[in-house]
Amino acid sequence: MAIDAATVRKVARLARIAEPEEKLEALANELNGIMTWIEQLAEVDTDGVEPMTSAVHMPAPMREDVVTEGGDPAKVLSNAPKTINGFFVVPKVVE
Repeated sequence: MAIDAATVRKVARLARIAEPEEKLEALANELNGIMTWIEQLAEVDTDGVEPMTSAVHMPAPMREDVVTEGGDPAKVLSNAPKTINGFFVVPKVVE
C-alpha cells in the first residue's frame, strides 16, 4: 500500500494536525517505510505460536472476590481537586 502526500494531507486534516505543505512528501516517505516494515512482519510464520502478554511467563495474581464497603469516601475524595456532595467534579468533555 503506497501512501502519497495527498493521503498524508487528508489524514492530517482528519486528525486536526497542522503540517506544512513542504513536509508532506517526507512524511509520506516515512509512512511508506513503516508500511514496508509491517508487510515484512506479516510474512513471519506464526503458526503454532501461542499469544503472549509478556516476555516472561507469569500467572496473573488472583485476589479474593469479596464484597466490601468500598473504603472511606472521605479518604478517597481527599485527593480530588474539587468535590460536591461526596462526588468528584470533573470538567465537561462533551460539547
